[in-house]
Amino acid sequence: MFSLRHDAAFWRRLAHLGAQHGPEWWVRHSPAFFGLAAAAVLPRARTSVLSNLRSIRGEASPLRDAVDVGRTFTSYAGCLAEVLSNGSKNQRLPKGTLHGRANFAAAVAKERGVVLVTIHSGGWDSASPLLAHGFNRELMFVMRPERDPDARALQDAARAKNGIVLTHVGDDALASLPLLRHLRRGQVVGLQVDRVPRGVRERKVALLGRRTTIPEGPVRLAEIAQCPLVPVFCARLGYRTYHIEAHPMIEVPRRATEEQLDVAAQKVADAITSFLRAHPTQWFHFGLDGGGDGASGAGGEESLLDRHRFAS
Repeated sequence: MFSLRHDAAFWRRLAHLGAQHGPEWWVRHSPAFFGLAAAAVLPRARTSVLSNLRSIRGEASPLRDAVDVGRTFTSYAGCLAEVLSNGSKNQRLPKGTLHGRANFAAAVAKERGVVLVTIHSGGWDSASPLLAHGFNRELMFVMRPERDPDARALQDAARAKNGIVLTHVGDDALASLPLLRHLRRGQVVGLQVDRVPRGVRERKVALLGRRTTIPEGPVRLAEIAQCPLVPVFCARLGYRTYHIEAHPMIEVPRRATEEQLDVAAQKVADAITSFLRAHPTQWFHFGLDGGGDGASGAGGEESLLDRHRFAS
C-alpha cells in the first residue's frame, strides 16, 4: 500500500534519485535545505533532538538550541545523501582520520574477531572504508528491520556498495549464529547500542550523568566469542569528511560474573558519553515511531534517554 509516512519507501526513493542522478552540487548543498525542512515539519523529532542536546551539553540559550537542532538535522540529511549516492557518478571516497587507530589495531591483532559497538551518529555507513583501511577485515553490521521493506532494501543496497555486509535480526534466538561464525573467522561485527529494543535484555549503566540501560547482547556476544569489544564512533565534519574514534578495547572474561558484565557495559557507556560530549550534534535519535532503521533514528527501538528510568 502506498504510504507517505516519514519512513516510507517513497521518500527514500526520492532522496536516492537525487543523490544518484543529480549533479554533485545537489548532493553537497541540498541536504541543508531538506534537513531544516524536516526539523520544521516534524515537531516530535525536533523535541527529541533538543532533549538529547540538553542531556549532553546542558541548558543553553534559545539561539544555541535552534542552531544545534538545525545542525543535527542537516548533518543527518548530509549523511543520508552521501550514502545514497553510492554506486553512482556522485560516489566519492570519504576523507578523514581514524583516531585511536592503535586501539583498533590491538583488538584486530588478537585474531579472535572484534565486536564493534557504536551509536546512531554521523556517517557510520559512509565512513566505514576509513575504519577498514589497512586491516583487511570484513565489517558485518547488525540491524533491526525497518517497517518498510522497500525502504530497507534500497538503503541496504547503498550501504553494501560501500563494503558493508548487513544482517537483520529480530527476536529469533538463532540470529546470533551468523555473527559468531563471522567473529570466529576473525572478522568484525558491528552493533549499535543507543537503543534498547523492547523485550531485549539490558544492563544498567550511567550515561551522561544519568542512570539508564543499554542492550546486553553485544557484551554477551564478546563473552561467548571470547573476542575484544571496541567502542567506535563517527562524526560528520563536513561534506564527505568524517572523524572516527576507536576507544580502548574491552575484554569480557569467559563465564563472566554479573559484576564483570556490568563493568564492561559501563565502559561502553563511558565511551559514548565521551564522544557525545565532544560531538553533541552528531547523535541521530529523532524519537519517531516506526521500524528499526539503523541510520535514520526513526525506529521502534527506544533511545537511551527516552526511557525515563533515570535516578536523578
